Amino acid sequence: MITLKAGDKAPYFEALDQDGNTIKLSDYLGKKLVIFFYPKASTPGCTVEACNLRDNYQTFLAKGYAILGVSADSAKRQQNFINKNELPFPLLADEDKTVINAFGVWGPKKFMGREYDGIHRTTFVIDENGVIENVIAKVKTKEHTSQILI
Repeated sequence: MITLKAGDKAPYFEALDQDGNTIKLSDYLGKKLVIFFYPKASTPGCTVEACNLRDNYQTFLAKGYAILGVSADSAKRQQNFINKNELPFPLLADEDKTVINAFGVWGPKKFMGREYDGIHRTTFVIDENGVIENVIAKVKTKEHTSQILI
């Protein structure tokens, strides 16, 4: 489960986005980064969350934030998610769960009485020096921006 907390150094990561570009934590040094982990592209809750961030994207940029989404979906599924919802930020296709495990967001979940392993919807706010400023574990998909920009 999630053991990272505010004040911890963000785990180094390197993964491919929806276009096959390599994205690394070091690409964001000097910027604030919102990295949000979501269970599955194009599902209702994930779509609401991503669109909430999309609708407030200019506010994030104005405050010096970059946004990056991560799930275990394929690059093709991530690209479809971006196209369908006009998302202006990259989505990592972390199919081998390297980044997901580095951030500790993979683990047991319950849904309708069934237990299974999956991605816990979690957002990390990382400062310009790669240090975690905030961990949002109880994401409110419809008002996620206001949870981040407090």
